[in-house]
Amino acid sequence: MKLDSKIPEGHISQKWTDYKDHLKLVAPNNRPKIDIIVVGTGLAGASAAASLAEMGYNVKAFCFQDSPRRAHSIAAQGGINAAKNYQNDGDSIYRLFYDTIKGGDYRAREANVHRLAEVSGNIIDQCVAQGVPFARDYGGMLDNRSFGGTQVQRTFYAAGQTGQQLLLGAYSSLSRQIGLGRIQMFNRHEMLDIVKVDGKARGIIARNLITGELERHSAHAVIIASGGYGNVYFLSTNAMGSNVTAAWKIHKKGAYFANPCFVQIHPTCIPVHGENQSKLTLMSESLRNSGRIWVPKKIEDAQAIRAGKMKATDIKEEDRDYFLERRYPAFGNLVPRDVASRAAKERCDAGFGIENNATNEGVYLDFSSEIINKGKQTAYAQGNHHPTDEEVMKLGKAWIEEKYGNLFQMYQKITDENPYELPMKIYPAVHYTMGGVWVDYNLQSSIPGCFVAGEANFSDHGANRLGASALMQGLADGYFVLPYTVSDYLANEIRTGTISTTSAEFDEAENNVRSQIDKFLNNNGSKSVDHFHKLLGHIMWNKVGMGRNEQGLIEAIREIAELKEEFYRDVYVPGTSNELNTELEKALRVADFIDLGQLMARDALQRKESAGGHFREEYQDSEGETLRDDENFAFVGAWEYQGNDINAEVLHKEVLEYEYIKIAARNYK
Repeated sequence: MKLDSKIPEGHISQKWTDYKDHLKLVAPNNRPKIDIIVVGTGLAGASAAASLAEMGYNVKAFCFQDSPRRAHSIAAQGGINAAKNYQNDGDSIYRLFYDTIKGGDYRAREANVHRLAEVSGNIIDQCVAQGVPFARDYGGMLDNRSFGGTQVQRTFYAAGQTGQQLLLGAYSSLSRQIGLGRIQMFNRHEMLDIVKVDGKARGIIARNLITGELERHSAHAVIIASGGYGNVYFLSTNAMGSNVTAAWKIHKKGAYFANPCFVQIHPTCIPVHGENQSKLTLMSESLRNSGRIWVPKKIEDAQAIRAGKMKATDIKEEDRDYFLERRYPAFGNLVPRDVASRAAKERCDAGFGIENNATNEGVYLDFSSEIINKGKQTAYAQGNHHPTDEEVMKLGKAWIEEKYGNLFQMYQKITDENPYELPMKIYPAVHYTMGGVWVDYNLQSSIPGCFVAGEANFSDHGANRLGASALMQGLADGYFVLPYTVSDYLANEIRTGTISTTSAEFDEAENNVRSQIDKFLNNNGSKSVDHFHKLLGHIMWNKVGMGRNEQGLIEAIREIAELKEEFYRDVYVPGTSNELNTELEKALRVADFIDLGQLMARDALQRKESAGGHFREEYQDSEGETLRDDENFAFVGAWEYQGNDINAEVLHKEVLEYEYIKIAARNYK
């Protein structure tokens, strides 16, 4: 099958508008005749389900959580980007488009990214209308702050809980449609397979996680909005339930999986502190607006800190290395995430890390300068032009608390250290996945009728996602793209009638799911699912993590294949299938992670360049920055499933052509 991205003709500023004007429509009286399944109810899924239901379609929405309010979108704390130029600092749709392409190291599809920038302003208007309590300035206008990879303030925020507030807005829209009977909500259900009839997506097999019952659900179109696959590393900033199963199941049925090696490492995570840790905690990138990142200049000071003989406050200002400000003066602490992460790793690898853990991995995120600056400004604004040091500190801490209070509280509860008095300790960790199911301009996968939205698709971020763009993409896909493109597809389905669930295709899909479940429950192995998940995570982090090289990737492919054999031979899953069985849930998910992990290593091995979060150690310039190969690797790598042997997957290439942006080396200096 040839990849057809279906990018429309015309100038990039008019592509989406002109394209929408010529899409096919479904008349309002015909929409109730059509069923749509939405898998996942985070920002992308909830907004898509609510929008399509409001248009009049019959929607079935599925989530494995006990409520859509528990979707992982809730954890995106820092903000959401939009090109409204409220700060009058030179922002525009084009600049947001440019920053996103550049931030992704020129590995994103140009047309999709421009559309994202175009609809960004509409998202803010939609959310304000829903009652999302965005922060406002003294005049009542919506406030903005900066995020990495930009030189403007375009990030809208609600204190340190933006994702939560946006999800509640989408959830309110979802709930309204549930109340009107247009959405059937299936909480505590997990999709375990997609059903194709005559080549088209026609339904899913879902497991009721409470009773264990396998259910058949049919539809004229299926939307996958199930999030990313960061938990392939075991330790990540993702919720522990986040998984790749829905995306991987459609991959096994013919949906290409694109750029799986493109994974984002976030620079501001609380460092690993023990072997028994089950997840990592992210400190919002918004903190880099006010915090300065540093390590000691002298290696003996770093050693003393790790030994507990010195504290951060004992290091004099002239003995601190603000390494991001030193290396990237134009952007400083607000360089993109992949750049900041590698810089922190370089300092720690050189022996300057400050955290006393197994690998000495940790740097400081220090707010003392901001506390003093804001304290002085606040005092001056209050008419106190000669405040004491104590007054400055008190006012500065109050300003920080108002801006970031819940984040500081969370950090203190986890680490038992007061970030108002001592710098936060941070280190990069796996966060977001830019790879995902390949989709065309319509967000349709290579399976007709199967659409993919939000983090589950690959389309908008290239090799690195700019901060505050995840929420933007999820809501853009759900509110402002899918209602048009799904309707265009469904215009040919108004005469199809109800899709039967008694067909041979549904029988086969359900039997395959049941067979896999029975195999796990009857395996009688000796090791837990978590045992294998942790082993996979170690391989992935050490050999397919922040730094990658040919030898390590070859070893990872072999080691994961061996792990897969051992997993199926020796995993033990207690309980039965007809009950709540969390170990069974995990086994099914880890089976998919193992296959995906091997494909990620294969994808990283074939991509002989460094781009964004994909850092091949053999391909870097003299200053340790990414060294792209635009002649040979300016493409989307879309993999086609070929059976149980992941090494047999076939790579298809979608060439990336830039008409409106000039490809150049990224420079944040």
